Amino acid sequence: MEKIKSTTVVAIRHNGEVVVGADGQATLGNTVAKSSVKKIRVLQGGKIITGFAGSTADAFTLLEKFEEKLNSFGNNMKRAAVELAKEWRMDRMLSRLEAMMIVADKDDILIISGTGDVIEPDMEIATIGSGSMFAQSAARALKKFAPQLSAEQMVRESLHIAADVCIYTNHNLVVEKVKS
Repeated sequence: MEKIKSTTVVAIRHNGEVVVGADGQATLGNTVAKSSVKKIRVLQGGKIITGFAGSTADAFTLLEKFEEKLNSFGNNMKRAAVELAKEWRMDRMLSRLEAMMIVADKDDILIISGTGDVIEPDMEIATIGSGSMFAQSAARALKKFAPQLSAEQMVRESLHIAADVCIYTNHNLVVEKVKS
């Protein structure tokens, strides 16, 4: 079975706004398997936004686990992320999952990986997925040279630039803003 390659997810905090967006493409080998995958999830009535890259089934498993951790730790996103990363790394079944997540609330943007990492990114920009380096470069440039743009405009433009360069990323975007 060929490995599914897909996605670019971007989260940016700028001028008091936090926005998370992703493209919609899932690729199997050299074929687009689906062009409208929703890789962004809104939790806690919009107070937490998650985005995932990697195997969709694995990402859904992680999303469920993350929601369990949120409930266990009184909706403390940072604590839930750390506890998820610890369990993900140590649990025999979970450690085989091939996905990454970005989680964001009004205070924090975090990248969570299966190696036990919970990363607070530089410049309040987080990116994951196949086009992440393209999107991150674009987002950094936009923050530096076009600070008049909104966080949403920066996320959208970063994803469009990644889609222009990365064959595993398309222009079918889902973008969500964290509610305060």
